Amino acid sequence: MSARASVSIFVPHIGCPHRCSFCDQNAITGKSAIPRADDVKAACERALECGADPSETEIAFFGGSFTAVPKSYMNELLSAAKPYLDRGFRGIRLSTRPDAIDLEILDILKNSGVTSIELGAQSMSNEVLELNGRGHTAEDVERASELIKSRGFTLGLQMMVGLYGSTPELDIYTAKRLISLKPEEARIYPTVILKNTVLGSLFERGEYSPYQMEEAVSLCADLLTMFESAGVSVIKLGLHSSREVERDMLGGLYHPAFRELCESLIYRRKMESLIGGENRVSFKVPAKSLSKALGQKRSNIEYFRSKGVEVKVIPDASVSVDIIKTEDN
Repeated sequence: MSARASVSIFVPHIGCPHRCSFCDQNAITGKSAIPRADDVKAACERALECGADPSETEIAFFGGSFTAVPKSYMNELLSAAKPYLDRGFRGIRLSTRPDAIDLEILDILKNSGVTSIELGAQSMSNEVLELNGRGHTAEDVERASELIKSRGFTLGLQMMVGLYGSTPELDIYTAKRLISLKPEEARIYPTVILKNTVLGSLFERGEYSPYQMEEAVSLCADLLTMFESAGVSVIKLGLHSSREVERDMLGGLYHPAFRELCESLIYRRKMESLIGGENRVSFKVPAKSLSKALGQKRSNIEYFRSKGVEVKVIPDASVSVDIIKTEDN
């Protein structure tokens, strides 16, 4: 498992009092059964059997609005997870709604070993939130974020790009307001249109048009740069790959390597800024970043070639910054 490994337990839609325009949790998570305490224990035991390093592994409750489920059920799952903290797991992470956070809930979570809370903000435009049936306001996001940070939890904020009624300008506005709340982490989800959702119906009636992929990649590259420049770690960019999503998708912004598309564009922009008027240029990049700099299927190399510029990218383990232009062209 990686340094950001997690034992993920998906809690479907039972905790959420609203049905958002985009939401089909069973398709998004690939799960429909409701997990119980034994499922939590089994998942943790499997991780240990597979060689997980507990000190680098979180227990994560995703997929629904965890703090909006009945308290008895929430405590059942947390109680099942807590003994594994005594066995060295690094903490418990959960995702929930901004309007399902109060001091009583936070006390329960703190006493149960929860360390990280992610809020599904999605947008900071109240008009966009209302159009998409979110059932909370931007002010709820701000209030919940302040409470979470005041209690010492790691705060994560989630936003969606290209929601019904949104624009690139409103998405950038959302990112700026989320950054101002000083989260440690963020997730950026481009909107995917699924069957059996309000958004799907709007799309089929021609009342909703998603961004084009090229536009979405450019926008999300901007957002990724904004968050990371502000010291906010973007731990997810793009919806995770899922057979259910691919089966039920009507349209929207889904690509199994969406983040790499955005990171490749960021590298392309950096190279463009360094090339000047030359027609042969070499760059050095950290070895781990070679594929991003080249672009998917060497798309960055082909992009520059189409403009009459021959670009060479060299992996170099000694390079500690994103990219260096070399003198040897």
